[in-house]
Amino acid sequence: MLGRSYDDQVCSIARSLEVLGERWTLLVVRDALLGLRRFDDFQRSLGVARNILTDRLSRLVTAEVLQRVPYQERPVRYEYQLTPMGYELAVPIIGLMHWGDKHYANQAGPPRLTRHSTCGGTLHAALVCETCHEPISPAELAVLPGPGLPTPELPS
Repeated sequence: MLGRSYDDQVCSIARSLEVLGERWTLLVVRDALLGLRRFDDFQRSLGVARNILTDRLSRLVTAEVLQRVPYQERPVRYEYQLTPMGYELAVPIIGLMHWGDKHYANQAGPPRLTRHSTCGGTLHAALVCETCHEPISPAELAVLPGPGLPTPELPS
């Protein structure tokens, strides 16, 4: 059984799961990407208990995915805005949404569509080579050891 943290994992996916691995957390980020900013709006959209939402928002602020910004002085009230790091989550979240649309949409089709706001074209998440700028298939993907992966010690 997996523990509650991934501290002993040398893996960027595991480190990301430390921040985003709880289902309400991803749904909060989804709603922030859809434009929600205020606690009550998140709570209404998600139907999650207030204490759980408070915890998830706090964790996302601590992780610098969201920032708390005052929008009212008396009493002081805050809204939650995505940081640049938070906006970068659009790529994996849209990819996850498209995967869910492909494999789990109901007969009516996907609940949301993604379009380029400038031209109206359909968007799709893809792996794209940084050198040749060509999209690649998962079969063309090579995952190699990086500089942050410790090398195993050889027996003496």
